[in-house]
Amino acid sequence: MSTQENQVLSVGSASAKPGEMVRGYIPAGDLAGGVKVEIPVVVINGAKPGRVFWVNGAIHGDEPEGPRACQLAMERIDPAELSGAVVLVPVVNPLAFSAAERGNPLDTFTYDMNRIYPGKPGGYFSDRVAHAHWQAMKDVADLEISIHSGGAHSFLDKAIFVDESPEAVELAKAMGDGWGCIMSNFNPSGSPMAALRAEGRTGITVELGGRSATSPERFRYVADELAKSILNILYHYKMLDGTAVYPDPCWKGVQEALLAPASGIFLPEEGVDFLTMMNKGDRIARIVNVFGDEVGELKAPADGMFFGLRALPNVNTGDWCCFFCKVEGPRD
Repeated sequence: MSTQENQVLSVGSASAKPGEMVRGYIPAGDLAGGVKVEIPVVVINGAKPGRVFWVNGAIHGDEPEGPRACQLAMERIDPAELSGAVVLVPVVNPLAFSAAERGNPLDTFTYDMNRIYPGKPGGYFSDRVAHAHWQAMKDVADLEISIHSGGAHSFLDKAIFVDESPEAVELAKAMGDGWGCIMSNFNPSGSPMAALRAEGRTGITVELGGRSATSPERFRYVADELAKSILNILYHYKMLDGTAVYPDPCWKGVQEALLAPASGIFLPEEGVDFLTMMNKGDRIARIVNVFGDEVGELKAPADGMFFGLRALPNVNTGDWCCFFCKVEGPRD
């Protein structure tokens, strides 16, 4: 969908005329105690026609970076200067966000909304919330990004998952400086990106932030970087006047999750860093027992780079430790 001159754009209760920014809600059901569940939404309808760019935050409730990035983007986008429209959904999963948990703690069977999206109208409660969001988005969005982070368990540096269509790779590169770790989507269904692809539209999943970056200074940095990327996308697609920047270098790869081979304390190697090329076999971290004896290690499974590390040093055998990007080569 592209916005047209003199056309009101409505999402849920938010209806914005050209040149307006309006807040509202997408109704998503009621709880037993009579509390209404609503998904917050901001519609920024540009004064000039163009495509619709949709931003989703907090489909996982322990990932506050997306909501804050949406708030900063609201402050920086002038609808009078915008071509097309921007729709910001700071919190896709309001019950999970209210509990600061990955999923809605009241919903056992569909706890991870980013695995069951777009849900279904007759499903479990999280299915129904996802379905309400999808009904609002599916006929509106031309381009979409879902903002994620390491949440409560880890820190993830700038990384992107795409479906490898040219349109998705273009959108990924438009995230801007430092976003050169662009991997093939490991989960071809169950996410907003996958649902939009089935409709012939373009979405990507972006990762930045997490538990060890929630100090005031680090959280401000992460949110600002994400907000800058939202603006950079608008510059790239000529929706706002501005000069877009792009990642250099830019890599194609696939993700591999590395698990703890032993229990103890997880100690990343000194001198290794996120998004830095490593050779196969280079040591990423070691694990020591309670006496300080080394009992295990993690090594690079291929040439590439890690973009995620666990936030808690205490670790049990089989726990998640690292997200590694096995680099297949540079992207054009």
